[in-house]
Amino acid sequence: MASSFVIHFFLLSIALSPFSILASFHAPNTKPHPFILPIKKDPSTNLFYTSLGIGTPRQNFDLAIDLAGENLWYDCDTHYNSSSYTPIPCGSKACPDVACVGCNGPFKPGCTNNTCAGNTINPLAKFIFGGGLGKDFIFISQNQVHPLLSSCIDTDGFPSFTNDESPLNGLPKNTKGIIGLSKSNLVLPIQLANANKVPPMFSLCLPSSNKQGFTNLLLGELHSQGMPKFLKATPFVVNPVSTGAISVKGVPSNEYFIDVKAVKIDGHVVNLKPSLLSIDNKGNGGTKISTMSPYTELQTSVYKPFLRDFLKKASDRKLKKVASVAPFETCFDSTTIGNSVTGLVVPTIDLVLRGGVQWTIHGANSMVRVKKSVACLAFVDGGTEPRMSFAKASIVIGGHQLQDNLLVFDLASSKLSFSSSLLLHNATCSHS
Repeated sequence: MASSFVIHFFLLSIALSPFSILASFHAPNTKPHPFILPIKKDPSTNLFYTSLGIGTPRQNFDLAIDLAGENLWYDCDTHYNSSSYTPIPCGSKACPDVACVGCNGPFKPGCTNNTCAGNTINPLAKFIFGGGLGKDFIFISQNQVHPLLSSCIDTDGFPSFTNDESPLNGLPKNTKGIIGLSKSNLVLPIQLANANKVPPMFSLCLPSSNKQGFTNLLLGELHSQGMPKFLKATPFVVNPVSTGAISVKGVPSNEYFIDVKAVKIDGHVVNLKPSLLSIDNKGNGGTKISTMSPYTELQTSVYKPFLRDFLKKASDRKLKKVASVAPFETCFDSTTIGNSVTGLVVPTIDLVLRGGVQWTIHGANSMVRVKKSVACLAFVDGGTEPRMSFAKASIVIGGHQLQDNLLVFDLASSKLSFSSSLLLHNATCSHS
């Protein structure tokens, strides 16, 4: 069962050249205290991950970044232990659910009795796994944070599972769990914000290269003087239906949806059914943001007219089409495409948001080089049917389209601030 216990999360913000995003919290008698986490891109999966220290003695865990993740969970296998780990007992105030977990082995994280169940959900795994909910010290860079709630699972307890049945299936090979950044009360940013009595806010800047990018995890409000003036803002919209792996009737989704009113290609509005861009009473439709989808996925009814219009505009620019390269359908001879500060010079894609605000996608985010002289449109057909019984968004903005874009998630005001490509401002999320 999904836990309803309220937990509180923190802020992720980014240090970018040539500017820095400055933020702090203002607790009594304390100085501004930025928390810095590096973000890296895995070249095999094209997913993003960061590193946190957990427990006593401290052990560092590389964790995949999931904007839809409900909590922080990690693999506390048989080689891991922590003297500061405290399981949350079933029936306690912190555990209103009736589900409990137990273990026959020696006491350690991932093996405790009468413990509140904490879901360890990986959207790329075949199954949903149950771990134990507990408190332990978290280390953000060199800073130790007081005990926070997380969930861990002993993957060695599933010896008969194949690799594709593992809780870690599909994640970068070096990662040992997921750091969730959804609107759930169990996510780390909200836990930290509540603990320090500051508004919950975080920001992401995903690197486009395998070099290290930098992300500050910050408590409190971002200083207005540190916010780039070119950021635009749009409100989040609420999907009234649970869209995660565990659906709870009557509980809205914790994922991040934005209100895309139209899609333009080189200024031309793509002919899409308005109903596809809105969320219906079953939770289907609309646009969400995902770090677990490497590329933007468009429901077939959106993908076909989008692709048709993109090809028309590409033809107008005399771009030479070549054979497809999986998973991409549309590829071009890159020698027929010019270059600019924002990548390959291809038709510009605009997401027109509520109030007329536009999120512009240039070549660096719309195209991906797959061979020496071949570049493909980094948008894929997401199909027509919802996966299993889950609601399905019409547009899922994926990681490639988020790279080198500054995204500020203001949970208190329920709005997203975004930069479009930072390359236009001589900045990048891959600066080291």
